[in-house]
Amino acid sequence: MEPIRVVIIDDEPLARERIRRMLRSDPEIVIAAECSDGRSAVEVVRQHQPQLIFLDVRMPEMDGFQALKEIRVDKLPHIIFVTAFDEYALQAFEVYALDYLLKPFNEERFQKALNHAKAQIGKENSADLYAHVAELLQEIRHGTKYLTRIVLKEDGRARFLKVEQIDWLEAEGKYVRVHWGKESHLVRESLTWLEGRLDPKQFLRIHRSTIVNLNRIREVQSWFYGEYRVLLLDGTTLTLSRTYRKKFHDALGHG
Repeated sequence: MEPIRVVIIDDEPLARERIRRMLRSDPEIVIAAECSDGRSAVEVVRQHQPQLIFLDVRMPEMDGFQALKEIRVDKLPHIIFVTAFDEYALQAFEVYALDYLLKPFNEERFQKALNHAKAQIGKENSADLYAHVAELLQEIRHGTKYLTRIVLKEDGRARFLKVEQIDWLEAEGKYVRVHWGKESHLVRESLTWLEGRLDPKQFLRIHRSTIVNLNRIREVQSWFYGEYRVLLLDGTTLTLSRTYRKKFHDALGHG
């Protein structure tokens, strides 16, 4: 049996080196090429016709999804997506049964994805695989769905928190602290990024550093200088600033 040709596509040198190291001892694998951006990936995949590619989702200029749309080959390679954080993409990968590695991944998780790829290579119907990836791209690039879960990463593990469980979110430096019940967790995304991916009918920004789950509000009290106090069901008190007051009242149907 001929070795499986692999191409590694990731803009992070350390990430490429890690994948290369994990593949090095596998006699069934030969690394045909690697590259660091989507534009190069298009040409490299066309040239080497790999059977398997490790594809980073987020890359400058052209991301992994854009690169896939540009690639035109007779047989689409098996794809193991590599991503640091993209909750909706993870949902889509699961729906379409495609492999992904969530950074940072360990050797056990890597080997599991690799073994699955090996089992599928040569068995996939090319037309079916094209259809799956086309549907995935359509969902991710043009979908209008909002986040249904948030990925919480800690100690090399990832767990999922349903957004309806969230009470409120607050900016903490460049990141966001998510609060639910008596627990909280720091997420490595900005408040603005999350604001654009949460359903505005359920989550609303009430302060430059705060987003609240409207279903968790118990009472709103007028306060000083045009600001309001927002009391949550668990007793938490937040501030509704003047900047967001009209948008808040509009969302509640107060005009």
